[in-house]
Amino acid sequence: MPKIKTDYEIGQDNVSPFGLDIHNPVFIISGLSVVAFVLLTLMFQEQAATFFKWLRPAVTSTFDWFFLSAANIFVLFAFYLALSPLGKIRLGGQDATPDYNYIGWFAMLFAAGMGIGLMFFGVSEPMSHFSSSMGGITVGEGGVRTDWAPLGAAAGDADGARKLAMAATIFHWGLHPWAIYATVALALAFFSYNHNLPLTLRSAFYPLLGERVWGWPGHLIDITAVFATLFGLTTSLGFGTTQALAGFNFLFGWGTGSVAAFVLVSVVTSVALISVLRGLDGGVKVLSEINMGLALILLLFIIIVGPTADIFQSFFAGGLEYVKQLIPLSTPFGREDVNFSQGWTSFYWAWWISWSPFVGMFIARVSRGRTVREFVLAVIIVPTLLCVLWMSAFGGAAISQVIADAAAPVAKVAQELKLFEMVKNFPFSSVLSLIGIILVLVFFVTSSDSGSLVIDTITAGGKEDAPVTQRVFWCTFEGLVAITLLLVGGKEALGALQAMAVSTGLPFTFVLLAMCVSLYIGLSKASKALKS
Repeated sequence: MPKIKTDYEIGQDNVSPFGLDIHNPVFIISGLSVVAFVLLTLMFQEQAATFFKWLRPAVTSTFDWFFLSAANIFVLFAFYLALSPLGKIRLGGQDATPDYNYIGWFAMLFAAGMGIGLMFFGVSEPMSHFSSSMGGITVGEGGVRTDWAPLGAAAGDADGARKLAMAATIFHWGLHPWAIYATVALALAFFSYNHNLPLTLRSAFYPLLGERVWGWPGHLIDITAVFATLFGLTTSLGFGTTQALAGFNFLFGWGTGSVAAFVLVSVVTSVALISVLRGLDGGVKVLSEINMGLALILLLFIIIVGPTADIFQSFFAGGLEYVKQLIPLSTPFGREDVNFSQGWTSFYWAWWISWSPFVGMFIARVSRGRTVREFVLAVIIVPTLLCVLWMSAFGGAAISQVIADAAAPVAKVAQELKLFEMVKNFPFSSVLSLIGIILVLVFFVTSSDSGSLVIDTITAGGKEDAPVTQRVFWCTFEGLVAITLLLVGGKEALGALQAMAVSTGLPFTFVLLAMCVSLYIGLSKASKALKS
């Protein structure tokens, strides 16, 4: 396969102040911007809180059609690559072999891609969609729907509401987000391993930009990727902090205020720093496999001890309903369920897109040696099935509790408490809750560690062996940004976190759409070279 011919050498634009090895100007602009964001947000907390409260609904309601359309494109594009002759291309060259076995590979995919989100939303999202669907459609002034139910709801129909709730949940955690991740990861892996270009976002645009990719167009792409990664990641860290604090308070009566949040984030960030110092194989890989084992134990316990028949009904009936409703749920125009499509789907797609540089680069780093077909199908199908099973087990069990008793506490408590309230009805509930907290915290560590690795690679000009001090810097500031948004947001802390995720996801969506074009050009040339 012919390599892209360029005189650019990885790290040639790097500078080395204080023994560092950083890309100029990507690191400097990104680093100073993040520091300024933290300082200014803390200095003007009241104004920042007002801004964050306005920002998220403004972005998701205005650009909902754009997010939904883009996500559909990513799904179609990813499956086209897998099923077309382009799927025969191997990442790293036709003689390359995988660096990790399937178990280690899947564990890292799962831990990096969805960990904290599954813990936070595993019970709360199916419950939310079930309750809103049971409540039916309500219409306000001007004929606009004011309910939050997906599609046409299922007023008073418990079985129909269960299926619709699971279909909507699977929609948000299935093919679409993993297709976004797969597309970004494939582009990064292909241009890095098959063409020896730096492992940064800019490299994926070489077929479109040529040598200009090493100049300011490339700088802007990488800087945008850093911001998207940082704020997408801190959104998840914020969710994890909120849920872990709620769990500790639920079990031990600990506080959930600002001081508790600061202490928890500081402690977990310190653990993440230790993981950073141990490196990829000794840190993230080990923790991912431990967490995967704990997650499977918790999942199997819920399935076996819980309402097993209801859980499998949620899995199969909800999965079938997802297939039936996939097109209506994906439709970007003419939606009447505006709260659902804008408040849920639009936010999710922006969040997944903002996470995609982080998850995509991490997946790329552990996926050398896979064919495009194997890569795409594995990255999309396997995690999707795991997510569906997880949501069916936890969400299905919670829904069964509410169907059996409309006054069940799990229906009324805050989002971050629903998991702990649901397992309260199980044997060894305190142990299960503690395992849940541990999972959240370890997912926090692996996400922070791998996120630091990704951002550092981008801001080191694609170098994968930059001084560990730089990863320590990014790991520290991920924690600081999460604390800042939690403190400033107050009661609306989750809204502040979500606002930053969607605001960075919007510009990065344009970047990813252009990346699809560039990746197709690159793969097509590689395919022609293999045939000749």
